[in-house]
Amino acid sequence: MAVYKEEKTGTWRVIYRYTDWTGEKKQTQKRGFQTKREAQAWEREQLNKARADLDMTFKSFVEQYTADMQTRIKENTWATKEHIIRSKLLPYFGKLKMSNITAQQIITWQNELMLPKRKKNTNCKKPWMPHTS
Repeated sequence: MAVYKEEKTGTWRVIYRYTDWTGEKKQTQKRGFQTKREAQAWEREQLNKARADLDMTFKSFVEQYTADMQTRIKENTWATKEHIIRSKLLPYFGKLKMSNITAQQIITWQNELMLPKRKKNTNCKKPWMPHTS
């Protein structure tokens, strides 16, 4: 695991080694980071993914989930899942670490999803109240 500054471009590069699911050792790299901190954060995230560590962000977990599940299910089913993930889950949980997501945060998220529906229906008559005209 190494972070280098490329003198020619002035950007940072990460080279890291890992063991894949078959036990084979691999090496990969990514270039073009503007700061050393960005490069190190990317490296940490990749290592967490490789270890399937719960210190990874929810967004990284979704990337792994996508790689695993997208080919296993029908195209329309995946399109529905992807829409829900992109529009409802990632905006709320994307930057949180998996290990830090609590039941209370999930309940709060669910309540926020239901809130707009309640606001839209404020003019509706309640089903248990008789109609008065």
